[in-house]
Amino acid sequence: ATNAITGLIVREIARKAALPPVQEFVVRNDCGCGSTIGPIISTATGMRAIDMGCPQLSMHSIRETMGVCDLTNGLDLFTAFFRYFRDVDSSVKQ
Repeated sequence: ATNAITGLIVREIARKAALPPVQEFVVRNDCGCGSTIGPIISTATGMRAIDMGCPQLSMHSIRETMGVCDLTNGLDLFTAFFRYFRDVDSSVKQ
């Protein structure tokens, strides 16, 4: 569901909030992969969407885990999203 514009918005929000760089993950299009509800909602409604969140053990992989800092960074990013979204969104030319 994340595209170039919505990815830019999240990265800019993190930058404005002085947060660590956002980790990005992309699945190759020739590999099977589970999906989230994001692409379905985005397609059905036309709303821009961003898939973001913290990993959970065995959610997608036996190696996908997170630490305490990841939880804190995730919380800080979600908080920053609500604080900075309007400013960042209005500065993006679409």
